[in-house]
Amino acid sequence: MGGAQDAEQLPRGRHGLTREQVVASQRKRMVKAMSQAVSDKGYAHTSVADVIAIAGVSRETFYEQFAGKEECFLAAYDAGVESVLRAMQASLREVADDPAEVYSRALAAYLHTLSRDPAIARTFNVEVYAVGPAAIKRRMALMDRFVDVTSEMLGARTPQARFACEALVAAISSLVTNRVGIGQAADLPSLHAPLMDLVRRALGGQMFD
Repeated sequence: MGGAQDAEQLPRGRHGLTREQVVASQRKRMVKAMSQAVSDKGYAHTSVADVIAIAGVSRETFYEQFAGKEECFLAAYDAGVESVLRAMQASLREVADDPAEVYSRALAAYLHTLSRDPAIARTFNVEVYAVGPAAIKRRMALMDRFVDVTSEMLGARTPQARFACEALVAAISSLVTNRVGIGQAADLPSLHAPLMDLVRRALGGQMFD
């Protein structure tokens, strides 16, 4: 992931943008910068100074939009979540009838999205646990959301089936977090085949019915 300033820097001088567009651009750069800084240094060692240096904004601009480092991190986390969910939704534009195929497409999109952006992958799966109760609560709410989506895709209709989906989501989260934590985000797509073998075996055994 390149620096936020490189990707999103506004043109110098008169640019014809509205105040709202300028603020939105600044916010986007700061959110990207937070993910980059946290990926490079870890949340505990990341400072507001690191974020504004990468984003190319002033300290005043930072505090106009965020109360502090944690609020900016949560915005970066939310942006990462939306990026992943958009990729998963896009993979389902041509919906298949087979639940395993539907889930396979969504899982592949999830793994490939994280593998292509190690900064988001680390923010999404590792550093969120270092932030505090608010971030962990948000992470748990996201896991519940993934359980709901998984249950719908795989046709889980009973409490036991939902629990199976919860266990599947937890297993995937653990496998992904372990690899991202040791710097192997690029290898995440290799999880797809063995995970889908597991899902198909579970479907064949009617675990999700």
